[in-house]
Amino acid sequence: SGSANRWKCWLFFLTPAACCAGARRSLKTNLCKWCDSTPPACEEKVCYSNCNLNSYCEDPYEICVAIWRQDNESIRVSTLCHNPHRPIENLMVPNYNTSRCIMTHQPSEEGIIYICGCVDEQECNDKLIFENHTNGYSMLQSKEVIPVAAISLLPPLLVAVMITVIFYLCRTQKRRKRAKAWGGKAGQPPALPEPGRSAEREEKLSVLMDESPAGASPTSHPAELLPIELDEMVGKGQFAEVWRAKLSHSRSGQYETVAVKIFPCEEYSSWKNESQIFTDASLKHDSVLRFLTAEDRGTGPRREYWLITAYHSRGNLKDYLSHHVLSWMDLQKMAGSLVSGVAHLHSDYTACGRPKIPIAHRDIKSTNVLVKNEQECVLCDFGIAIRLDPSLTVDDFANSGQVGTARYMAPEVLESRVNLEDLESFKQMDVYSMALVLWEMASRCEVVGEVKNYELPFGSKVQEQPCVDTMRDIVLHGRGRPEIPSSWLVHQGMRFLCDTITECWDHDPEARLTAHCVAERFNLMAQMDCDDILNNNTDNEASKTASPGGEQQDSDGSRN
Repeated sequence: SGSANRWKCWLFFLTPAACCAGARRSLKTNLCKWCDSTPPACEEKVCYSNCNLNSYCEDPYEICVAIWRQDNESIRVSTLCHNPHRPIENLMVPNYNTSRCIMTHQPSEEGIIYICGCVDEQECNDKLIFENHTNGYSMLQSKEVIPVAAISLLPPLLVAVMITVIFYLCRTQKRRKRAKAWGGKAGQPPALPEPGRSAEREEKLSVLMDESPAGASPTSHPAELLPIELDEMVGKGQFAEVWRAKLSHSRSGQYETVAVKIFPCEEYSSWKNESQIFTDASLKHDSVLRFLTAEDRGTGPRREYWLITAYHSRGNLKDYLSHHVLSWMDLQKMAGSLVSGVAHLHSDYTACGRPKIPIAHRDIKSTNVLVKNEQECVLCDFGIAIRLDPSLTVDDFANSGQVGTARYMAPEVLESRVNLEDLESFKQMDVYSMALVLWEMASRCEVVGEVKNYELPFGSKVQEQPCVDTMRDIVLHGRGRPEIPSSWLVHQGMRFLCDTITECWDHDPEARLTAHCVAERFNLMAQMDCDDILNNNTDNEASKTASPGGEQQDSDGSRN
């Protein structure tokens, strides 16, 4: 009855909020492009954001906004809804009462920044217009400027080309020799280090491979590159490729297999964010992918950015579940390690009690979980993870609402209703995504009865890569969730797990369990299994001692 009263209390408070939300949706709001960061596509004086996501603004007075950031490394565009009467990144949106998104230059010490705002036309912040013709992209493409620039720059350009060609011919052979040490084809041995530097490099390797002290952070940008030979590409994502590689140990002459995530030069910002997350010493945990180092390799157009980590040959969880059926013990251990990793990310303290900044992963899915062994997983791919630093403001999180993979997006993310003032909101999004991964694991456990072929969450309802609109219809409007058949609930432990999953993907973010609470439930499940084993053993011993006559008869028979 106490539980029922608490639910009534919740319903009492939630009903007015639901009415208010319905009232807001009945008002006309702008439909805007909404992406954290995308590379624009430009032609003449017009650029397009290249954003594939959109969302209705929360309030009628919010407008569509696009922010253009340009530095030495790349050009990125952020698109979102915003209240024009409030600053965004210390900038006010000018001239927004128009259906055309006209870019206006803003003074900034952090590179070149343009901003525009627009209303009344759907996704009006997708088409970015540079009327003053001052944008670097459009200037280079202008038919009027190119002939004049070409004539004036022709003499120094020819001289530069000649110098470049001579320099290239002189260093080609040397560059090829260096490339074999880290980018050679499979089967080619890496170049050995110079004898005088062997001890120095081996010392560096031992620091990277050994367990680091609690207060130390991994080496992030070594001056001397590690002796790595790429073997085979084992994965490819939106921002980077993942290669299996060999790391040479000079003294022993042996190799260690590692994973190398290679970002092209235009994805520098993605590499920078993930390397900053990885180099935080407090991230270290048995259920988080072990990080070795980050490196900047090559020059010019061939420049690449590397993240070097431990390699796990069993691959990601999705592929593993496609070919393996789990026992109850394997499921309990493997799912427990995943939950433990998420709980560590979200925690304010490390396992030894030191304070840490919580981290939200923001893209938990079965392809971002690696199988360490038959009973352990590790979290990987922190490309869009975010540190939940209390010192950050709402504006700092303003572009962090709609991220991740559509299939695993929480309802509030699909609706663009994330409460950016509460850092727990980001953790609640992770817990929802984690629940879907736990369901995937449960669906391949032998205790559910008939184990069907592996299927992604909502696999029978959507295509391989569903869009945000499709998931919004299923999850948000239809309140759909993956099916939990009644046959799953026969096993006591599985029933307990399914109840936990259901509480984790609750439509109301505030009603979801925390990752720490889920971890405690897995500890309880393990204890329940231990108690069952102990009880069974006790019952067996009791049944033996309860029949002394039978034992005496066997004894007499043995004498005869």
